[in-house]
Amino acid sequence: MSSGSVGHFQRREAAILIVDDAPANLELLRKLMSEQGYQTYVATSGERALAIAQRAHPDLILLDVLMPDMDGIETCRRLKQHPLTQGIPVLFMSAKTETEDVVAGFDCGAVDYISKPLRMAEVCARVRAQLQIRSNNETQQEQAERLRTIVNNMAEGLLIIEADGRIQYTNPACDQYLGYRENELAGRSIGELLSPLVTQEYLDYFTMHAANPEKAHNHGTREVAIRHRNGEALSMDLTLTPMYLRQPLYIGLLHDITHHKQSEDALQRAAYLDPLTQIANRRHFDSFLEKEWQRAVRGGGVLSLVVLDVDHFKLYNDSLGHPAGDSCLQQVAQAIASHAARPGDLAARYGGEEFVLLFADTDAEGALHLAAAIRAHIEALQLPHPRSITSPWITVSIGVATIRPHQLDDREALFVAADRALYVAKEGGRNQVRVTQSGSAAWETVKALVLR
Repeated sequence: MSSGSVGHFQRREAAILIVDDAPANLELLRKLMSEQGYQTYVATSGERALAIAQRAHPDLILLDVLMPDMDGIETCRRLKQHPLTQGIPVLFMSAKTETEDVVAGFDCGAVDYISKPLRMAEVCARVRAQLQIRSNNETQQEQAERLRTIVNNMAEGLLIIEADGRIQYTNPACDQYLGYRENELAGRSIGELLSPLVTQEYLDYFTMHAANPEKAHNHGTREVAIRHRNGEALSMDLTLTPMYLRQPLYIGLLHDITHHKQSEDALQRAAYLDPLTQIANRRHFDSFLEKEWQRAVRGGGVLSLVVLDVDHFKLYNDSLGHPAGDSCLQQVAQAIASHAARPGDLAARYGGEEFVLLFADTDAEGALHLAAAIRAHIEALQLPHPRSITSPWITVSIGVATIRPHQLDDREALFVAADRALYVAKEGGRNQVRVTQSGSAAWETVKALVLR
């Protein structure tokens, strides 16, 4: 459809209310407007015009100023006071064209003023112009309302942020995510939601973008921790997009990834935990040892490795069954883990009934003390072992190795040393602790074995 046909369609659909107490003028204008394709209504008084306007909702009103009882000025004033008619454009028609008369017309809400005697071509032109303005305004209002509806019903949170970091607007989803009431965040700083470091990053970006919008890159999407109103930290993806109206503004879109992060953390925990005992598994322990080993090499620190076996565990399983064996290992694991309390400590199930512990920054004497406490703790559980030849209870044998690692040292040597100490503990009657320390003759023997 061409633009001309669209314009014709709009004119044919438009409705005009003509208000004039002179029948001749009324008929002339009615005929003219009908010929232009407009639907027409007519009224000879202000009261009648108000009633028709409220019922018919015309697109435009041609209103005579000089009428008995209620003149055009008062009629226009009442039209603008009523919610059903206040948005209808009013064109005054009058022979009174003094400045004060024209100003009075505009003051009461008229959009245009046509002088009498009427020039019909001018009337048609002014009517078309006002109808086009009304159509444009309605289109803009519809677009604004549509956009408002979209924003208010978005699943993502939306913030509009000013260049100084002040929040100008938040949509309902954002308020709901963060626990705020409507408009409660307006005027607050993003520093109330983000960490100081992230806040400063964004403020630096705002400054850079305001200084040179063309060269500033889009900040894109990043994962941030956003502070809920109750103080809880929420994991969110924040996408920031600059826009420039009368001032630099930035649209932030929030996507809640809290559940995703929880699932991700749960999967990560599952990958690092032994499913039976719920302490670290071998994979996690090896990774942790690598990290602590490198840290000790850089800082000249000392590491102690504790290796322990549950004594006569096969006999325990054979006599009491695997469910009892599983329960036993779970209780032993929790007892062991309770002694790995510092960030540089880790307890793990290394396989079967074998457990390991790593103690960072712990010398041989400290490691021996910890290992002795672990042995005593497990024996104090008093888990009955009817077929043990060592004790009526579940006990453990423990080997300890300590090293101050250097760049050329081998982690395998640490395990071999701890295993040799464990072997000595078993050979010595079990339920005891033995230690191998770097620098000793036993340690040198271990290194020689490893380097063959």
